[in-house]
Amino acid sequence: DTETTGLSVKEGHRIVEIGCIELDNLVPTQNSFHCYLNPERTVSEKAFEVHGYSDEFLSDKKKFSEVVENFLKFIEGKRLIIHNAEFDLSHLNNELKKLGKEVLNNEVVDTLTLARNKFPGASINLDSLCKRYRIDNSKRTRHTALIDCNLLAKVYINLIDQKEPTLNFQNEQG
Repeated sequence: DTETTGLSVKEGHRIVEIGCIELDNLVPTQNSFHCYLNPERTVSEKAFEVHGYSDEFLSDKKKFSEVVENFLKFIEGKRLIIHNAEFDLSHLNNELKKLGKEVLNNEVVDTLTLARNKFPGASINLDSLCKRYRIDNSKRTRHTALIDCNLLAKVYINLIDQKEPTLNFQNEQG
């Protein structure tokens, strides 16, 4: 997930936060990638209302160029599950292009498209999907990348008609 200074890369908007969690067989691992970024521009009022990251808060954070290699290493060869992938990918690819790097070519699953196909005409934002699947999103008072990633992982499991993974512990006797 990404949070940004505004909606459009065409208007020069940039990424202010990246959050990724790793799933292995639909189970979150302990591996994650998270950073706040100095976007080198001001945050729009509307974006501030969404995520609450002020220009002052972001001013001492690393720039995308300083985290790009670690980010690319984290997602290398992995399928990306993104809610509204077009938005996040446009911002990520814009940042990569600014650095003269190749755009992302990972396999991408857009949960917005999955939800739109599964529930035509229904509200399919992340909060609505959490409500539909009875996923507790009470910690989500604002959009933040890692909270959204954790909620999306649960939504995704439900969207693809999988049950919450359960761990089977065999009774091992020596």
